[in-house]
Amino acid sequence: MKHAELLSVRDLHVQVGEKEILHGVNLSVGTDETHVLLGPNGTGKSTLGYAITGNPAYQVTRGSITFDGEDITSMPVNERAKKGVFLSFQNPLEVPGVTLSAFIRTALEQKSGSRLWDFKKKLKETMALLSMDESYAERDLNVGFSGGEKKKAEILQMLMLEPKLAILDETDSGLDVDAVRTVSEGVRLFREKTHGSLLIITHSTRILEALRVDRTHVMENGVIVREGDAALVEEINEKGFKG
Repeated sequence: MKHAELLSVRDLHVQVGEKEILHGVNLSVGTDETHVLLGPNGTGKSTLGYAITGNPAYQVTRGSITFDGEDITSMPVNERAKKGVFLSFQNPLEVPGVTLSAFIRTALEQKSGSRLWDFKKKLKETMALLSMDESYAERDLNVGFSGGEKKKAEILQMLMLEPKLAILDETDSGLDVDAVRTVSEGVRLFREKTHGSLLIITHSTRILEALRVDRTHVMENGVIVREGDAALVEEINEKGFKG
């Protein structure tokens, strides 16, 4: 079934400082879809994620980004977040002085524009789904967290915020088998409960095992060079990117 277009990236050129990283990327994601962006390290995959979410260090010099029917190419990062764009970072930042609970509550209140009355109950239930100790809610965001705990905290934010589009940047990197399984389950629950779309940026495919992939994109040297369905993931697993 053809879904309505949620994200449309057209002829996107992005530079960081004086260096152009993306050289004309075209990519579409429909509503209620799971897309995978694969490619060797250093090819621009993370740059695309940052550009979609509006990181000001990533300057769009040509092309456009349309989200939910609206051109967001020049929109500030906080406005994009309110519209339902979420990025899970490859290396989540530590934020001393702001608890995980307060961070999520503030983000939710900004998105909804109102106070939240059942926040603590929902947070507790969602943390249980991810096998997270409740004490983490009152710890400073990512401070002293292990790699796996940081990634769980990112997935917790995603499940609480329920974005229309979640971009997961190497969310499974550096995790042991059990942590990957927990994170994968969180991602599966996000798709099942919210029907939000996913763009999963990875060069590993462990996180994909619990998901039904609708579309696969392969990036090399700042452009999309191949596209296909879930079968392309299997092909790359067997033959590599040059197969």
